[in-house]
Amino acid sequence: MEYTVQQLGNLAGISTRTLRYYHEIGILKPARINSSGYRIYGEKEVDKLQQILFYRELGVGLEDIKKIVDSPDFNALAALKEHQYKLLDKRKQLDLLIENVNKTIALSEGRIKMSNKEKFQGFKDKLIKENEDKYGEEIREKYGEKTISQSNKRFKNLTEEQYNKMEAINEELFKILKEAYTTGNPEGTLAQKAADLHRQWLSFTWPSYSKEAHAGLAQMYVDDPRFTAYYDKEQPGLAKFLRDAVFVYTKK
Repeated sequence: MEYTVQQLGNLAGISTRTLRYYHEIGILKPARINSSGYRIYGEKEVDKLQQILFYRELGVGLEDIKKIVDSPDFNALAALKEHQYKLLDKRKQLDLLIENVNKTIALSEGRIKMSNKEKFQGFKDKLIKENEDKYGEEIREKYGEKTISQSNKRFKNLTEEQYNKMEAINEELFKILKEAYTTGNPEGTLAQKAADLHRQWLSFTWPSYSKEAHAGLAQMYVDDPRFTAYYDKEQPGLAKFLRDAVFVYTKK
């Protein structure tokens, strides 16, 4: 079966403007242009659009989606299974958040009592979801599904005391790191203390520590603007300085 831009837009629930834009950037070209100048899409294009929309739903950028779906190694069935897994995981996170919100509403209305442990669990679930939405794709690509799932599980199992200790170490890390930055020496005592504090902070959630993974994460802080912004908001250049200090610490 074939579709015009209007028909495909109605079928997929997206605007014709979006489809025209996808054509312009080369991510979804029509099967042909008919004699009247209309874009015509076939079953192959419909399937490709489905994949694009799946990835968009997961927060992947169009440039990266194009690389994925245009790759000669792209496997549609494997991609669908990956989408299914991630969507089910996302639904699980949303269900937990909805459950916690419902409990909080009921608590506010005096219908139930909610323990501090339950409130804290809901808070951790929210942090995990925010982290997944912002960085999930990148960290899974770098460290693998199993490692990130285990890390999330460790974070969820932290007691309130452990979480507070983790936050205290993070606060000390920033303090020492900013002091070390003024020395300009990533090999210095202060910089290496900051690198060790960073290792301690990671150890609260990492299933296991390795120098290679530590160095890789530090490099990501420089390569990914979102991570860079997190550290550089305290002091421009801090992400790169931490990377250099960690490289010395791990002897990369």
